Amino acid sequence: MQWQKLYSNKRFGSRNLHNSDEFRGDFMRDYDRLIFSSQFRRLQNKTQVFPLPGAVFVHNRLTHSLEVASVGRSLGRAVGERIAKQNANTLNEQAKDFYRFGLSDVIQTACIAHDIGNPPFGHSGEDAIRTFFRELPDETENLLSVQLSTNQFNDLKNFEGNANAFRVLTSIFLKSGLKLTYTSLASIVKYPVDSTHGFDKTTGLLATKKSGYFDAELPLVNQMAEELELISVDKNKNLFARHPFVFLVEAADDICYRIIDLEDAFRLHIISFEEAKNLLLPFFKGESNEDYIKEQMISLKDEKQKLSLLRAMLINLLTKKCTDVFLENEAALLNGELNKSLIDLIDTRSIDLIKKIDEVSVQKIYNHQSVVEIEIAGFHVIGGLLKEFVNAILDRKSAKAKKLIRLVPQQFDLNEERGLYQNLLSIIDYISGMTDIYAVDLYRKITGIQIPALS
Repeated sequence: MQWQKLYSNKRFGSRNLHNSDEFRGDFMRDYDRLIFSSQFRRLQNKTQVFPLPGAVFVHNRLTHSLEVASVGRSLGRAVGERIAKQNANTLNEQAKDFYRFGLSDVIQTACIAHDIGNPPFGHSGEDAIRTFFRELPDETENLLSVQLSTNQFNDLKNFEGNANAFRVLTSIFLKSGLKLTYTSLASIVKYPVDSTHGFDKTTGLLATKKSGYFDAELPLVNQMAEELELISVDKNKNLFARHPFVFLVEAADDICYRIIDLEDAFRLHIISFEEAKNLLLPFFKGESNEDYIKEQMISLKDEKQKLSLLRAMLINLLTKKCTDVFLENEAALLNGELNKSLIDLIDTRSIDLIKKIDEVSVQKIYNHQSVVEIEIAGFHVIGGLLKEFVNAILDRKSAKAKKLIRLVPQQFDLNEERGLYQNLLSIIDYISGMTDIYAVDLYRKITGIQIPALS
């Protein structure tokens, strides 16, 4: 792959006319379109880790995405400047301008979009969709096996939020006119492989850890890969090498969620300030600002302020480290041979400290009672909604099915002529796009737990 070819201002579903907007570049327009989209706004009522809402503020999908975007913008700016400088003899002026000024917009855009395909109730929402389709009654499973291809059925049984994000940003956004650039879209595809050949850790490839797109979007994936000259690893598996920009988006997320989850846990009194400080402060040993940070830990009286300082300084430190390892692995990135995330390539001491954070997070945060409770609720709510609407699709003639189908907004186009696969995807589009609150409310109403009141 070549830096010169890895970006393009061409857009999906657009005539790709010259941009007449003198104030905003093409990639800033991507960002603006996403910020004003309803799909992005709904992230404010989707669970990140802890249940919403509560008396104590914790992060939701929207605030998490905005913070990841802030870190991603910094990574994009730092990396872009160095790419332009180190490749000054091979890049044309347009490419130099992109890396100096445009890459930060691309990474920022991809960061606010990275969770846009996640269903309600955090990662348990993904598990709930997978579980529903993996545990179908025999009669229903046989019906789907006959009418769907292997890859199509695996899209359902191996439902993945990353693949759904690509679907939202391409198939769904095309209908609403939000035609994003190939570059921004390629930057969110962490796992560039189909659902049949994804979820395979035996390959040793980051690209096959999960899946990055559904069967329905494969023509769009091929179109994007051709435009950006991505490396095709295995055409039979729809497997491509990761776009180098993906590593920056992933790093921004990796940096943020670990530190922010600790901060939320502290605010909810799940871990103490001392526990959080002992996990974060050692990162600065031997760093130029070590003495300053220790002085601030003494002078600041409020524990929240102290933790906020540690969070800010550590995000800055890890951003610099990830910038360095990105450029150190430039050749491997361009050859599609880098099979570790940037956070796993920084210095050994920092990696060991990150592992300690991960251990505490698994033990005390991700398995905390409140987190487990909302995950279980997600299984019931999402599983219940899927049962009602999928059965309605499979048996349209019943009186109940007809009424359920009327509840689905027309934009999801539940038309028999589109075929079973497309209709099932539309049901998943509908349910995965719901907020936690809306999903619970609808589940209660259609199952009779709560009788709708007349307005």
